[in-house]
Amino acid sequence: MDSLDQTSADLDRLEQRLQEVAERIRRLEEENRSLHTRQEALVAERAGLVQRNEEARARVEAMIDRLKALENAG
Repeated sequence: MDSLDQTSADLDRLEQRLQEVAERIRRLEEENRSLHTRQEALVAERAGLVQRNEEARARVEAMIDRLKALENAG
């Protein structure tokens, strides 16, 4: 194989490798977008759960206060 053939073969291998790298980058970018979307959904879900927890805590505290008031009145 002469120098020109070797160079051509090297360029073909390089082109193939670059295509593989480009495809991997595309897949990683897609995965990254998906993970960011999932993270945003989980953050929003957590915020909703924290809010519901605070509301439940407030209701329980109000019930305890009413029970104490009934106990003290009786």
